[in-house]
Amino acid sequence: MAYRTTERVRARLTASRERTVAAALEIMAEHGYAGCTVAAVAQRAGMATGSVYRHFPTKGDLFAEVFRTASQREIDAVTRGAARQTTAAARMSAVVATFAGRALRSPRLAYALLAEPVDPAVDAQRLVFRRAHADLVAGFVAQGVASGELPPQNPELTATALVGALAEAMVGPLAAGVAGPDTITELTTFIHRALGVPT
Repeated sequence: MAYRTTERVRARLTASRERTVAAALEIMAEHGYAGCTVAAVAQRAGMATGSVYRHFPTKGDLFAEVFRTASQREIDAVTRGAARQTTAAARMSAVVATFAGRALRSPRLAYALLAEPVDPAVDAQRLVFRRAHADLVAGFVAQGVASGELPPQNPELTATALVGALAEAMVGPLAAGVAGPDTITELTTFIHRALGVPT
């Protein structure tokens, strides 16, 4: 009987933790990192502030988890978009369209993930986020080079540069809350030129 009780308690704690992260994500999408307090998260999640701290000892711990969760969603979305394509050029078009399109649909959250000043623990997750994107892109570049579609190049270096350029290009539009109608098309053209995709 005690084992079942322990399982119930564990499930309740897990659900409470997930509700906390979901509430923080909602608030960050609305108000950015600076506008997201532990008290606001607790209120949105329907719990006492002390309950949030039971799961996450500091705000940095909470938002490191929030960044991990949000970043993994973005990586998964980009991976799914690119997986439907068969060439390096098409995969990179899908990377840009998915990355930039999702960012422009949720600009406050995307700005928080990419550029807003954050605690050091959260900033460390931002680097993990960029590395994961770069690793994904490096695989596409390596495949393109191996197939002869792309000219010889260092896939890791190219991918790191492209992810950095893509993120930096999005910061201005996200901060302003507006982007030109051709933003994704122009970014795709830039990425293709940088890769050496034949025109």
